[in-house]
Amino acid sequence: MNLTIAKEQLLAGLQAVQNVVSTRTTLPILSNVLIRAEDNRMEFTATDLDVTVAWAVEAKVTKGGATTVPVKKLFGICRELSGTEIEIEVDEKNVCSVRCGASFYKINGLSAEEFPPLPKFKEDKKVTLAQATVKGMMKKTSFAISTDEARYVLNGIFISLKDHKMTMVATDGRRLALVDEEVDVTEASQGEFIIPAKAVNELNRLLQDKGEVELKYAENQAAFTLKDEKGGSVLIITKLIEGNYPNYRQVIPGETKERIALPREEFLHALRRAEIMTSEKANSVKLAFGKNNLAITANAPEVGEARESIAVNYKGKEMAIAFNPKYMIDPLNALTQDEVFIELIDELSPGVLKINGPFLYVVMPMRLS
Repeated sequence: MNLTIAKEQLLAGLQAVQNVVSTRTTLPILSNVLIRAEDNRMEFTATDLDVTVAWAVEAKVTKGGATTVPVKKLFGICRELSGTEIEIEVDEKNVCSVRCGASFYKINGLSAEEFPPLPKFKEDKKVTLAQATVKGMMKKTSFAISTDEARYVLNGIFISLKDHKMTMVATDGRRLALVDEEVDVTEASQGEFIIPAKAVNELNRLLQDKGEVELKYAENQAAFTLKDEKGGSVLIITKLIEGNYPNYRQVIPGETKERIALPREEFLHALRRAEIMTSEKANSVKLAFGKNNLAITANAPEVGEARESIAVNYKGKEMAIAFNPKYMIDPLNALTQDEVFIELIDELSPGVLKINGPFLYVVMPMRLS
């Protein structure tokens, strides 16, 4: 293999894939990046057997071929090189020579045959949508993914494709975020699956505001191909979480007594300030709704207390409810609308946060002390 590549292209490719490489692996091949060169393209692939990321960039390929090289070493060397063009040559023993100006390095690699093969996906189970749509949906749900490994089916985002809609749900048992968008789903493409948190993190990092994403899925794997406007593409393949996702519809309150419009930014900053005055023992913030006013209070005996007041359009009877402030701050951070709506029944029933759009967030209240 012999090629020349711009330093920034090489670094962009390695940076995109090296996140999934685990440092503690017993299989040496999993510390390596698979490099494939052909038709003036260089493709980098890295995997930890759960998530695989492949990224293709332009290169001047004199002689095609494939090999694997320790990704951290290659990235570390190339990042420090001072030139703008890097020449890479690989011999039949998988020794990779890197030349740039007066610098010369040799890195011992392993054969490309040892690298785990990529799974194949059928064409029938697939949908195509804008990257910005998927990025927005993941941003509005991923913060609610559970980190409790005992409930592993909740350690990811549940995706449902049916009735010409794509629905994403995440919950940790104390709160639930749901968003849906209209998507062209064929009869054959309908289905449901759970994408693990690690793949969600990679998607959050790699999804762009332009271009489109093609999603294919099979029995236990899914593949996201991110295509940009310049013809570049990133492929993310992930194993799916096995198991049945709980019936999330039953935790969404059917009726509501009060629906109150709130200025998102003002509400968010007031909660952030009040959160400073909470502690591990006393980690709740009380929202008290009175005539045209919302009073936000936090009180932790060993820390002190906080009082905030926001003018709101409220004519109902006085009502107070307490929440973990983090569970209110997370969705407000993820949203961009100027106005949000909180729907309440009473102090013991879940609160629901909504916007004028396809988003819904249910949060369990805390006991009022």
